[in-house]
Amino acid sequence: MFQECFHHSPRSNWAYAYDMDTIHLRVQTKRDDVDEVTVIAGDKYDWASINEELPMLKIASDRFYDYWEAAVKPKYKRFSYIFRMRQGEETVYLSEDGTCGEQPFPVNGYYEFPYIHEIDLFTAPEWAKSAVFYQIMPDRFADGDPSIDPEGKAEWGGQPTNETHFGGDLQGILDHLDHLADLGVTAVYLTPIFQSPSNHKYDTVDYMKIDEHFGDKAVLKQLVHACHERGIRVVLDAVFNHTSEQFPPFQDVLKHGEHSKYADWFHVRSFPAEVKDGIATYDTFGFFGQMPKLNTANPKTKKYLLDVAEYWIRETDIDGWRLDVANEVDHHFWRAFRQVVKTAKPDAYIVGEVWNDSRPWLQGDQFDSVMNYPFADRVLGFFTGEGVDGRTFAEGMNTLLMRYSQGTNEVIFNLLSSHDTPRVLTRAGGNKLKLKLSVVFLLTYIGTPCIFYGDEIGLQGGGDPDCRACMIWDEERQDRELYDFYKLLIGLRKSHPALRSGRFRFLKADEGDARIVYERLGEDEHFTVWMNPTGERTVLEHAMETNDWHDALTGDHAPAKDGMQRVELDPFGYRILVRKL
Repeated sequence: MFQECFHHSPRSNWAYAYDMDTIHLRVQTKRDDVDEVTVIAGDKYDWASINEELPMLKIASDRFYDYWEAAVKPKYKRFSYIFRMRQGEETVYLSEDGTCGEQPFPVNGYYEFPYIHEIDLFTAPEWAKSAVFYQIMPDRFADGDPSIDPEGKAEWGGQPTNETHFGGDLQGILDHLDHLADLGVTAVYLTPIFQSPSNHKYDTVDYMKIDEHFGDKAVLKQLVHACHERGIRVVLDAVFNHTSEQFPPFQDVLKHGEHSKYADWFHVRSFPAEVKDGIATYDTFGFFGQMPKLNTANPKTKKYLLDVAEYWIRETDIDGWRLDVANEVDHHFWRAFRQVVKTAKPDAYIVGEVWNDSRPWLQGDQFDSVMNYPFADRVLGFFTGEGVDGRTFAEGMNTLLMRYSQGTNEVIFNLLSSHDTPRVLTRAGGNKLKLKLSVVFLLTYIGTPCIFYGDEIGLQGGGDPDCRACMIWDEERQDRELYDFYKLLIGLRKSHPALRSGRFRFLKADEGDARIVYERLGEDEHFTVWMNPTGERTVLEHAMETNDWHDALTGDHAPAKDGMQRVELDPFGYRILVRKL
C-alpha cells in the first residue's frame, strides 16, 4: 500500500460532529490501492468495555485518491480511534503517530474526538435543506409602480448596459408572486435594494433606506408577508465590504480628510482621499474608486453594520442575508455578524459570496453556506461543453464534495447562472437539451439549488450586463415548455426527501465515456439518475440487485434483467428511477 497517500486530520471536514449523537470520520487512501478500511473506536477511559469496529464506505474518488467515511455514535459523546487498512494479505494501521503493521495498544497515539459540544455544531437552518431558491434583480424583474421610475429609464426589454435603469421594483415582485408559487420555488434572494445610484445597487449610499425607485420599507414588509403566506422565504443582499463614494461618512472623509470622525471607517493609505492616475489613495473594491472599502475591524463601523443586519430582520422579518464580496471582509466581523443575526432570528440563512474553497467560513461560526460557483463551472463544463468524460467530471465533483462536511453539503448554494455569469442557456449554446441535463443535475444533486430569474422561460445573455436582461412576462414570448420542465423537476425534488438530503454517489463515470449514472440514497427511497450528454442514442447498463425500480416521472415499472439495469436514452437524454426501501 502507498502509505504516503494516507491522510486524516481530527478536525474540520475529516472528523466532525454531524449532530449531537454522530461523528463522521473520513480518511484518504491512494486511488484503487486499498480494499478495505475499518475504524476501530472506543472510550479512552474504558476501552476494554467500550470499543467497536466499523467498516468504512468508499464514498468518493478523485484523480489521485479514494475517500472513505463512517458514522460513529459514541455512547458518551467522546471516543478515541484508529484506522485499519487492508489490501489483500497486507494490513496497516493509521494513527496520530503514523503507520505500523500491528495495532498499537489503546489508546496512546490514537486519534481523539474529545467531546461533542452542542455549541460547536455546524447548524444551518433546517428549511434551507429543502429550499429551492430563485434569484431576482429588482430593476429587471417587473415594473409594478411606474410612479417611482427613475428619470430617463429605458424601455422595458431593451438592451441592458452598465448604466441602464428599467424601472423594476418591489411592487413588481409582489405582482408576480403567483409565478414563483406556481413554479414551486420556496425562497427568493434579492440583489441589493438599499439606496444607491446604480441599477445593480452594489454601491450603497444609505443602508437604512430602501431605494426610492424600488419602494419603501412598507412595501418590503408587504412583500415579505405575502411571500411567507405562500411558503416562500426572503433573503436580502448586503454589501458590507464597500460602499458608494456617496456614502455620507465617506463624503465626510473627502471633506475633512484625516480630521474626519469617519477617517478610520475606511482604509485610507494617504490623505487626501482621492484617485490619482487611476489609482485611489484608499482601498476599494477592485480598482473602482467610487466603491471605497470599509474598515470592518473598526468598532464604530462594525457596530453600524451589525445594527443594519439586525434592523432589517426585526423590522421586516426577512429570512437571511446573502453577503457580497464576503471573502474580503475579516473573519472577526463575520463571527460577530452571525451572533447578531442568529440572535435576531435563529433560523436565518447566511450565504457568503466566496468563489473558491470556502472552508474557513464554514466551520459553524460564520456562514451557513456559500455561492457554489465551482459547482456551476464543473456542471456546465460537462453538460454543455465538449470532450469532458464521466470520470473527469465525477472526480471534479467528488473533490468539491470532500471539501466540506455533510451538513455543509446539504445547504451549499448551488447555481448554474447568476447576475455575475452568462445565462445557462447561453452557456449551452442555445441547446435546450443540454440545458435540461444541467438542470436535472442541479435539482437532483445534494445542496440548495437556485434558479436565476428568467432561466425558466428561456432568457439568454452573455456576461454582465447581458445576463441582466429584463424578465419577459408575455407568455407568447416565453418558452412555456421549458417552464413546465423546471416546474416538473422542482416538484419532483420537493416531493422526495432523498433528493434533498440523501447520500450522493456516482455509480458509473468512466474514462473516455461521457455517460454517467449516480444515486441519491435516503432512509425510505433510493434514486438513480441516468444521463447521456452525447449526441447519440445509447443504452446504459449498471448492475442492480433489485427489480423494483420505477420511472420517477411517469411511474412506469423499469425492471432489471439478470441483475443488470438497462436504460435506453435519447441524445442528451436522461431518466430518473426510484425504488422504495
